[in-house]
Amino acid sequence: MTASKTLYAQKIVTLGGGTGHFALLRGLVDLNEPELITAITGTWDNGGSSGRLRTEMGVLPSGDTRQCLLALMEDENQRVVAQKLFNERFNDQDGPLKGHSIGNLIQSQLQRIFQGQDRGTDATRALFRIRAHVLPVSLTDVELCAKTDHGHVIEGESTIDLRGDSQNFDPEEKISRIYFDTSADPNPKAIDAIRKADKIIFSPGDLFTSVLPHLLVKDIAKAIIHSKAKIYFVLNLMTKKGETDSYKASNFLKALIFYLGSNKRLDFIIANQNHISKEVIKVYDMEGQEPIEIDLKNCQAITSNLKIIQKPLAKYYPKEHLLRHDSAKLAQVILSTN
Repeated sequence: MTASKTLYAQKIVTLGGGTGHFALLRGLVDLNEPELITAITGTWDNGGSSGRLRTEMGVLPSGDTRQCLLALMEDENQRVVAQKLFNERFNDQDGPLKGHSIGNLIQSQLQRIFQGQDRGTDATRALFRIRAHVLPVSLTDVELCAKTDHGHVIEGESTIDLRGDSQNFDPEEKISRIYFDTSADPNPKAIDAIRKADKIIFSPGDLFTSVLPHLLVKDIAKAIIHSKAKIYFVLNLMTKKGETDSYKASNFLKALIFYLGSNKRLDFIIANQNHISKEVIKVYDMEGQEPIEIDLKNCQAITSNLKIIQKPLAKYYPKEHLLRHDSAKLAQVILSTN
């Protein structure tokens, strides 16, 4: 990305995880000064390669951090090569490395060398010349738990994430709350970035495992409430089986406000407006997902200060069968709105 193409110079803080966070950051780094972007990532992933390294090496999980670092690489050629390298897994051999991604191994080893996830991430940024910042929301080793409205307790981020795949899954049994197994102290650098931000953005992503857990970390919600930043909530394109079955926009909004602790600080919801083809909806319906209905009146009844911006933001990739936010359009909407 050349400097001549940079249009904005806003202090941006994002909170989220997964592919939704990746899509948001890809657009922001192309349209805003990269040095002014801070991606805040979760540290409660306990599944797959990240979960194993967390147990075996005593490090904080690196999966979300890896995705953010990739998204924030400005040179497209560098990003393509790095993505192939970072996502490459040792799946063709037996032994201790089987199933691990190279990106997670690099991140985990740098954590050990530089004695901490934040310093290890800064070392990765230096190695790949990434100007934007990536910060763990907390440096505390925590386990994410959920409780359903039937009283069932689900332990571990990966178990909550895959809840919809279990044979006895009941979509009528909703997640009623989430919590950590121990108190999570905030990363002071994350608090500082939030205090200085012009805009704070909750990225699209799995509501109860990628987005809302940030607000469980001590003082994070408080810092957001007392910041001078405009606060944005990017609504998902589809519901998530096992987490947000049959949710409308107002359900997402209620959940965010509950964990944020204020119904007056959220300024904008960014929602998709464009038509999604019947063929795509049919395929997603077979997977237990559906487009999120934007129930404007219910949302506005929850908080009168809220502005709901609906724009054509969905982009379908037929080869991969993926429905994602268009990174450039999403970033443009956020950066051009005050």
